[in-house]
Amino acid sequence: MREIIGLAVLSWPLVLLSVIGLAFVVAIPLAVRYAKRTGSSKWRWGIAAFLLVFLPIFWDWIPTVAVHQYYCAKESGFWVYKTLDQWKAENPGVMETLVANKVAPQTQERFDDGHGVTDTYLLNDRFNWIIIKQDISSLLPIMRFEQQVKDVKKNEVLARYVDFATGNSIKNTVGPPGPLKFWLHSGHCIGGEMNDSKLAHFFIAAKNINEKGTSK
Repeated sequence: MREIIGLAVLSWPLVLLSVIGLAFVVAIPLAVRYAKRTGSSKWRWGIAAFLLVFLPIFWDWIPTVAVHQYYCAKESGFWVYKTLDQWKAENPGVMETLVANKVAPQTQERFDDGHGVTDTYLLNDRFNWIIIKQDISSLLPIMRFEQQVKDVKKNEVLARYVDFATGNSIKNTVGPPGPLKFWLHSGHCIGGEMNDSKLAHFFIAAKNINEKGTSK
């Protein structure tokens, strides 16, 4: 039974594409035949049939790609506003006293009527790792992701990473477009995975503790 379920999960994109392709194969020839019988333009009816199938399914494809690229070019990236060495120099002796939370306590806050969520992980007494996710549009499935490493005592952001993904929404993770429109899925901007990794290395270093949870 598990094998059948697994096969269904893996094959449903192919099945969906086959159904969409079949709709094109059926609708366009039918429209052309009708045009022949009525003496109408075959090109007009063929194009109309194509759009009748294409637009309800793929109408948001080009706008999503275009807007995603725009925001990636405008806002995405990784920034270090203050290195850990600089922070240590400004706060002598403090880093050595920090003890990491083995399982970082987490708080979550939703905003923008459920279209945004902020997860805050308390790494230790001074540093928080903050993840902010937000839909940038109620029409197109584009999500903005921001991560920060923050000195909570001074309310100062040390490093920040911004990225954009497409194919789903924060508020409606199951409904359309969701997993059905898998062709819209893009997890990052160009270079986003590398920037994500840079931020991860930064907050791991900010914890500055060993696996046993004691300060180095």
